[in-house]
Amino acid sequence: MNDIFLEDFQGVVGEMLIRNRSILDVLSKIQVSGGRVNRAVVKSVTHCGCISIDGKKQAFPNGASINDLSGLVSTQVKGELCPDCRQTIEKEIGGALFYLAALCNTLDISLYDVILKEKETLATLGNYSLR
Repeated sequence: MNDIFLEDFQGVVGEMLIRNRSILDVLSKIQVSGGRVNRAVVKSVTHCGCISIDGKKQAFPNGASINDLSGLVSTQVKGELCPDCRQTIEKEIGGALFYLAALCNTLDISLYDVILKEKETLATLGNYSLR
């Protein structure tokens, strides 16, 4: 079911992408869309204030196991996105996904296969695939 959904999404992207079809355009649009996602998150902090970022050094206690670390490491995000900021960030993430699918189309790569392989890698390596 999910493979059909992603293949359909890739197909729609292929039909819609006309003006920026060159791989150079697609690559630059991926970078721009990533910046737009970042900017939307920053605006949620600096303009709206619905979330804040409490950035500081993460404390890793001595003797903590890899399994313990997921509960000890913070996202450093405080608060919750308001509906407006959530909508804006979702829209920008959608744009980033659009151009990621466009890159997959350009290189004849299945986005579903990429996600499936990444999931299998994570499942196989478990905690050894920490990022």
